[in-house]
Amino acid sequence: MKKYAFIVLAALAAACGHVPHDTGTAIRPSEYVSTLVGTQSDYALSTGNTYPAVALPWGMNFWTPQTGPMGDGWAYTYGAHTIRGFKQTHQPSPWINDYGQFSLMPVRGRDKLGEESRQSWFSHQSETAKPYYYSVYLADHDIVAEMTPTERAAVMRFTFPESTESGVVIDAFDRGSRVEIVDAQTVAGYTTRNSGGVPENFRNWFVIRFDKPFAAVELTDAPASYEAGSRELYPEGGKAVEGDHAVAKVHFSTVRGEQVTARVASSFISAEQALRNLETELGTDDFETVKARAQERWDDVLGRIEVTGGTTDQYRTFYSCLYRSTLFPRKFYEIDAAGKPVHYSPYNGEVLPGYMYTDTGFWDTFRSLFPLLNLVYPSVNAEIQAGLANAYRESGFLPEWASPGHRGCMVGNNSASVVADAILKGVTPEEDVITLYEAMLAGRDKVHPTVSSTGRLGHEYYNTLGYVPYDAGIDENVARTLEYAYDDWCIAQVAKKLGRPEDAERLEKASQNYKNLFDPETKLMRGRNADGTFQSPFSPYKWGDAYTEGNAWHYTWSVFHDVEGLAELMGGGKEFSKMLDSVFVVPPIYDDSYYGVRIHEITEMQVANMGNYAHGNQPAQHMIYLYDYVGQPWKAQYWVREVMDRLYSAKPDGYCGDEDNGQTSAWYVFSALGFYPVCPASDEYAVGSPLFKKALIHLENGETVEIEARGNGPENRYVGKMTLDGKTLERTFLKYGELLNGAKIAFEMRPEPNDSRGTKAEDAPYSMSDRE
Repeated sequence: MKKYAFIVLAALAAACGHVPHDTGTAIRPSEYVSTLVGTQSDYALSTGNTYPAVALPWGMNFWTPQTGPMGDGWAYTYGAHTIRGFKQTHQPSPWINDYGQFSLMPVRGRDKLGEESRQSWFSHQSETAKPYYYSVYLADHDIVAEMTPTERAAVMRFTFPESTESGVVIDAFDRGSRVEIVDAQTVAGYTTRNSGGVPENFRNWFVIRFDKPFAAVELTDAPASYEAGSRELYPEGGKAVEGDHAVAKVHFSTVRGEQVTARVASSFISAEQALRNLETELGTDDFETVKARAQERWDDVLGRIEVTGGTTDQYRTFYSCLYRSTLFPRKFYEIDAAGKPVHYSPYNGEVLPGYMYTDTGFWDTFRSLFPLLNLVYPSVNAEIQAGLANAYRESGFLPEWASPGHRGCMVGNNSASVVADAILKGVTPEEDVITLYEAMLAGRDKVHPTVSSTGRLGHEYYNTLGYVPYDAGIDENVARTLEYAYDDWCIAQVAKKLGRPEDAERLEKASQNYKNLFDPETKLMRGRNADGTFQSPFSPYKWGDAYTEGNAWHYTWSVFHDVEGLAELMGGGKEFSKMLDSVFVVPPIYDDSYYGVRIHEITEMQVANMGNYAHGNQPAQHMIYLYDYVGQPWKAQYWVREVMDRLYSAKPDGYCGDEDNGQTSAWYVFSALGFYPVCPASDEYAVGSPLFKKALIHLENGETVEIEARGNGPENRYVGKMTLDGKTLERTFLKYGELLNGAKIAFEMRPEPNDSRGTKAEDAPYSMSDRE
C-alpha cells in the first residue's frame, strides 16, 4: 500500500493518507467525508439521490441503514425518522433499484419480524456516518447499532439493554429467499430479490456468524401474517424456511451494555464461497481491527489527492465527492480457493474465471468519472476494462447500463468512450485490447434482443442517413445521433492506434454526423425527419422528445470531439460564445409536454437560478468549459466557481441533481483541481479555475502532480498567468502525458479577468476540425 504523507510535524512523518490542515496539523481525509451528502432527496427534487454507503472503495457489497420499505429505491432518506434494518445493498441508483439485498435489525421485545413492527425512531444527533463506520442509537429498542465493512463482508456490533427479549431479525426479503439455522451461532441463506437484468439462477448467498449462542429462534416465510407464540428453543441445526419471504429472528438474554457481534459475508457464486469470503476477509479480527483497516483503506484511496488552502467546508465537500467517485462501478468478482479472481456472470449465469465489475451507467460516467480513474486509479480501471472484455465474451455486448447485467436505461453507445479512453491512455490490459476494439465495432451495428438501450437503437438509420430520424418512432433521436457521432470518433482513435486506417477513416467520417442535425435558423440541434426536413413545430425549451432529460439548449453542445466544427456551424467563435452566454441569460423556461409532468431534472434547473443551465443533469456538465475553445476562458473560470460555490456542499442537500454513480462528484473533483476532461479519448483537459491554493495528485507510477494557485480565494477566481514546469503556458489545456510524467502547475489568480490570455486559436483544446 502506498503511503501519502506530509512532514507537517515530526510525529506525523510516517502518517498514511493524512491531509495537512492550514493550522499545521494533519487530518485523515476519511474524517472529512460525510456519507449523508445527497440523502435529502425524493422523487420530486433530487439533491443527490444517494444513500450512506458503508463500504470499501469499489467494494462488492455496501451496507446502509434502511429507512424506506422493502423494495423502495429510496432506501435511506435524511428526512425519515425510523430505521427498519441495516441492509446489504448493491443499488447504484433509486431509478435502477436494488438486487441481492437482505438486512439485519437488532430489536428488543417479542415478535418484531415485520418491517413495521421492528422499526425504531432515531435522530441524526445520535448518528455517525463515515465511509468505514456507521453508528446509530435505536431509541425504541434502547440499542446502539454499529457496522464496519470489508469488500465482501462486514462486522456489526449491537449494544443491548438488559432484557430477556433481545434479538436480531434477519430478513432475506421477498421474491424468493431462504434462511437456515446452521448451528448455535450461525445463520445462512440466500435471496433472489432483484430488479431485472439477471439470469434465472441468480442468488446472493449469505452467512452470518454471531459471537453469542442463540437462546431461541423464530422462522417464517410470511412475516406479514406471522403469529406470535411460535418461538422455539434452539434446535441442533438443520432448521430452515424457504419461500417467498424468509425471515428469522435469533434471541438472546442480555445484560445492560452487553455487545453482540455479527460477522456477515455473502457471495453470488455459492454458499461455500460466502463462507470463504467470511473467513478470508474477517478471519478472527475484532470489530475495532476491521474498522481501523477500513479507515486505512479509505485514507489511502482518498489521500491520492491532497488539497490545502481552502475552508473546512470545501475540504468536506471535496473529499465527500471523492468518496462518491470511488464507489462505482463495484466489484462483482470474488477470490477462489486458489487466490484467483472468479465471478458469477450476470450475463449467462455461469461461474467463470476473471474480473467483473458492475453497477454503473456509462451515459453518466463516461464524462469525468472514468477519466478520473484513468488518471488517479488506473490499476482499478485496468480490472474494470478486463471485466468489460468478459462482459462482451459472455453476452456479445458491452454494457451501457449494468446492474448487475444489461439493464434498459438511458441512451447512447458510451461504452465506446469508456473503453477507448482506457486503451488510448495505456490502462487496458494488453491481452484485452483487441477484444474490446472488436466489441466496440460490434456494438455499432446491433441492438440487444431484449434491452434496447444496449447497442445502438436506430443504427440502421444512423448508418444510412447519418442521423436517427425524428419521425422514425425512436425517442431521443437527437441525443442518440450526437452521442453515436462522438462514440464513432472514439473508436476511430483506437483504430488509428491499432493501425486500422480504413476503419479510422470510415469512423471519423461518421463522427461528423452531428452536422446533419444542426439547424442554421435556430443555431441549435434539432430533430430531423427521414425526408430531410426539420421537426416542426419546434421549441428549444421542450424537454425530452428528441433529447434525453434535457432540451435543445442542453444537447446542442454535445459535440465533445469537434467544438471548433460546431462553432463554425454557428458562424464562428464569437457567435458560439453568444449562444453559450444565452444558456445562462434566458430564464429557466421549460416545456414539459413530452413527459406530461415536470420531471425532477426540470425543477433542479429552475431552483439553481442559472438560467437554462442544468448542472443537475449530465448532458450540460461540460458546457462551461467550452468557453476555452473560443478564446474566452475567463467565462469558464467565472462559471466553474459559481457552480462549485453555489451548487455543491457537504450537507444532506449537497448536490443539485442526481449524483449518478460518481459523475457529478467527479466533475467537482476535477474542477476543484483546475481542469476537466471535456473530450474523453483525447489526451487533453480544459483548464478552469482551481478551488484550492495547493493540490497534490499522487499518481500510481510514483510521480506527483503539484498544483499551486497563488493568491487564490473567493475574490480571486480568474487566472492571470499559468506556468507548467516553470514555463509560461498561454494555452487553455493540459495534456495527459504532461501530468503522467509528474508536473508542477502554477496559477496566478486575480480578481479581474485576463482577456488577453488563451485567446488565440492555437490556445484552444482539441477539436477534430482544428487538429486534423
